[in-house]
Amino acid sequence: MTKIEALDNWRSSALFDEREKSALEYSEAMTYTDQQVDDKLFSKLKLHFQDDALVELTGLIAFQNMSSKFNSALDVPPKGFCKVSFK
Repeated sequence: MTKIEALDNWRSSALFDEREKSALEYSEAMTYTDQQVDDKLFSKLKLHFQDDALVELTGLIAFQNMSSKFNSALDVPPKGFCKVSFK
């Protein structure tokens, strides 16, 4: 199984190390409106990422979120990378 195929279960998958899991948790907290980036999560991120890397990671996640909204507004069809249905 590849990491792409394991993304649905990233929390319990042995394919992802703690650094990757913290980045995935951060991406979900930034993306889902019912979640938030709190001090506990940010402290966990600081164990794995320096400040400049956190800025880059934040920018990348924000860009992907913007792209998702842009594509949705213009009805650009998905390419099959995400299994989550938003409609």
